[in-house]
Amino acid sequence: MTTRKFMYLVEHAITYPNSDGGLWNVIASDDEECFDLISNTEEYTFYTEYLSHLRENIKKAQVFPLDGEYESEIVESFLT
Repeated sequence: MTTRKFMYLVEHAITYPNSDGGLWNVIASDDEECFDLISNTEEYTFYTEYLSHLRENIKKAQVFPLDGEYESEIVESFLT
């Protein structure tokens, strides 16, 4: 049996003075897997103090169920 996957559209920003962030498009089976995928990226390793904000933003994300079989992954990220 395959696990149902979802497309997460996560808006997440790192506040001033860094002012980094953007939109993460992630395929994941649940909020926790989405969090793990984003927080373990090279881009995010410098911002561990914002992990609680990331969890909040994943809960606020638009989430769409996917039909078919998909691998969990970050599909695309637009970061500034």
